[in-house]
Amino acid sequence: MSHRCHSILLSKTGRPMAEIASVSVDLPHGHVIPEHSHPEDQLLFASKGVMTLRTRQGVWIVPPMRAVWIPADTPHSVTTSGQVSMRTLYLLPRLGRAFPPRCFVMNVSGLLKELILHACQFSRLHKRVARERRIVDILLDQLQSVECVPLQLPHPSDARAARVARILFANPADPRTLKKMCKACGASKRTVQRLFLNDTRMTFARWRQQLRLIHAMQLLGSGAKVTTAALESGYCSTSAFISMFRKQLGATPTRYWAKNRIETDSSLSS
Repeated sequence: MSHRCHSILLSKTGRPMAEIASVSVDLPHGHVIPEHSHPEDQLLFASKGVMTLRTRQGVWIVPPMRAVWIPADTPHSVTTSGQVSMRTLYLLPRLGRAFPPRCFVMNVSGLLKELILHACQFSRLHKRVARERRIVDILLDQLQSVECVPLQLPHPSDARAARVARILFANPADPRTLKKMCKACGASKRTVQRLFLNDTRMTFARWRQQLRLIHAMQLLGSGAKVTTAALESGYCSTSAFISMFRKQLGATPTRYWAKNRIETDSSLSS
């Protein structure tokens, strides 16, 4: 059952106590934050570890040096893969009015990362305080120009397609063809293909490929080797997984995680 949290930015009279609030927490591997919602918009960032955000609409994977935007009043849960250093900013909804009213994963530039970490040194940021107002303004300016990353997996709404999705969520490496899975779900292959396209705006093949990529990222976040993550996620070869990972994140898995470790160590020592 979803829980709605009380506002941390509004007083009991409804007046803003601040424009931005922050929470910093380190979480162990496999930690689950149960489904809940906030009356504020939320920016969720981890300089270390992988987070999986789940809503009723789908799944978003958030690897290191990426962040996810969660609009106000969106029920969601979060699961960690590996040790996660989570940094969260809560914003008054009117501050994020330029963003779409849905969750999305974004690239985090070096400047935006430092702004998030700096903002998290304040429990709250107030625009009425000149020094804090400058931080808020620069942070919002940087958020206006972020690039979205296609690291989401929409849920099909039709019951027949949802049954196929549940089979693959239970085992992303399931080698069966769609035709064989459809026999167990009481629908034809053509029908399920049409339903996936209508419900998720993705072909079934693309949806399955995205699920495997997300699962592999979760395994990498928990410390698995690249080959293990690739094969346990259903890729026919390690090179096929590396190629897909590079296409989505701009680097091979090994280079991506090595770069993140260097940047994380630099942030911790500064």
